[in-house]
Amino acid sequence: MSRTDAERRLRGLLEKGLPLTPRPWQTLAAQAGMSEDEALACARRWQDDGLIKRMGLVVRHRRLGMAANAMVVWDIADKRVSEVGRALAAEPAVTLCYRRPRRLPDWPYNLFCMIHGVRRERVLAELRAIIERQALANTAHQVLFSQHAYRQHGARYTREETT
Repeated sequence: MSRTDAERRLRGLLEKGLPLTPRPWQTLAAQAGMSEDEALACARRWQDDGLIKRMGLVVRHRRLGMAANAMVVWDIADKRVSEVGRALAAEPAVTLCYRRPRRLPDWPYNLFCMIHGVRRERVLAELRAIIERQALANTAHQVLFSQHAYRQHGARYTREETT
């Protein structure tokens, strides 16, 4: 197998995620037809070239019993949104936090954070504690609980090969 073929195979394997093995890069390398050192060097090169911006993790929270999942949307003054966003992101119960543009007049919210929990009451209690700790009692927000979980996966950049 040529280096290009092995790299193409590695890229496709990476899109599916790291395998849950003691040495995931070794496992991927073997499947791609290269050594572990070659696979790691290839991934480093792709990062240096900007092909890989970041590597993340998709947690299957429902499988872990987290069925009460709330996106809390906030209307934060633009001059404070970075400060409040950093504070919310540091909260242990917040699993992700990000800023989005407002869509006025219907959607005034510009800061979003996700709180996962086993029960809705627990999520709401955690939210109340966050509001108190962060002095957000007078800040407009809405709590949007998930109704349905759709498929989650990372970005896809290669086409499936047909045989």
